[in-house]
Amino acid sequence: METPVFRELDPPRDCDCPGCAARRRALPPPSGGRPVTSRALAVATAASAALAAGQPAPAVAAPHALQRPGVPAGDEPQTPQGGKAPLHGPGGKPAQPAVPAEAPATTRAEIIRRARTWVAAKVPYSMTRFWWDGYRQDCSGFVSMAWNLPGNEWTGTLGQYGVRITKDELGPGDILLFHNPEDPQRGSHVVIFGGWTDHTRSSYTAYEATRPHARAQATPYAYWTHSDRYAAYRHKGLGTGTSGARPDDGTAADPFPGAAYFGPGADNQHVTRLGRMLVERGAGPYYTSGPGPRWTEADRRATRAFQLAQGWTGGAADGLPGPKTWALLVSGRGKDITAGAAGPPGSPPPRVPAFPGRGMFRAGASNPHVTLLGEQLVKKGFGKHYTTGPGPRWGEADRRNVEAFQRAQGWRGGAANGYPGPETWRRLFS
Repeated sequence: METPVFRELDPPRDCDCPGCAARRRALPPPSGGRPVTSRALAVATAASAALAAGQPAPAVAAPHALQRPGVPAGDEPQTPQGGKAPLHGPGGKPAQPAVPAEAPATTRAEIIRRARTWVAAKVPYSMTRFWWDGYRQDCSGFVSMAWNLPGNEWTGTLGQYGVRITKDELGPGDILLFHNPEDPQRGSHVVIFGGWTDHTRSSYTAYEATRPHARAQATPYAYWTHSDRYAAYRHKGLGTGTSGARPDDGTAADPFPGAAYFGPGADNQHVTRLGRMLVERGAGPYYTSGPGPRWTEADRRATRAFQLAQGWTGGAADGLPGPKTWALLVSGRGKDITAGAAGPPGSPPPRVPAFPGRGMFRAGASNPHVTLLGEQLVKKGFGKHYTTGPGPRWGEADRRNVEAFQRAQGWRGGAANGYPGPETWRRLFS
């Protein structure tokens, strides 16, 4: 049985336990961006909702209970939302009288770019305020903005701008929507799918508007709660085909970051994104963990497999992404990697040596396993604390290098204590 992966998570900023709530009350209020407020906004929103397509105005939200067994604190959305409404201009006044039911053309890259602007600005969550771009600052307003819709929709109407798709068809810019018709204010929520976090397709990056502000974070599929009731939709403005990309693929808005960001020694967000795009195109079997920000042999082999799938040979299929490789990945064009072996012929994955046991890595230990561990740490780029060696005697330099490797996996607390366990060993030698 494969050893489970352990992750230490910091308390979320929107945790509603009594201690965190008390700390937030003691802090000064966060500085907002440029929200637009209106004294008559609640009345205008309710009236708009009553007039739009026969949709009833949502009821007032009921508070969520503090006790949520099995759900990490702060991850269940408290997302009451406004009704269907036009965009709002300065002073909170409607910028246009009507909202036509049509989906303007867009691209995946443009949807994600727009979503990231709210995440970067940490737009505060509100069902009664509108951001400077005219969109309401709740979950459905956030999606309306990212999808570039002509007005503010709600979970009861967003589906008309998309087409239903399956989990296997999900791609960046699609949405996962849960509308609770019995009580739209309890549980109804919508998020933007940003891509799978690894080959297991059990979690993904979700872009969403929730308390206290817009965020992007790894989220279990389909969501923390009501998972079986979420439905996947693709924007109607995207072209048809296996990847849903339009001829105007938006690569100009999502350019190649540069060759310097990839290859041995690289450690940055572009490596993570490359890996996730490759997993979307069939490269999942190449990764035993990740993808992550540190460039590994798995990234090179997955990139080369994608290049070979395009029919490229020689230097054009060297496993290092260039502008052409990047353009095909961000636009969803080109051929997917054929399912099969987890690597090119003649390149089987390296065998992971058996974990010798925790007792081999303690104060006073001296054995060949310590040397093997140290050499692998150096090979992976985690040997900066060695002044000599590595050698067979376990020392503080070994522990600090192991701790650095564990922290690079995103682990914290006791999971990053500097002493290797089975999962650290597996990842280090994968």
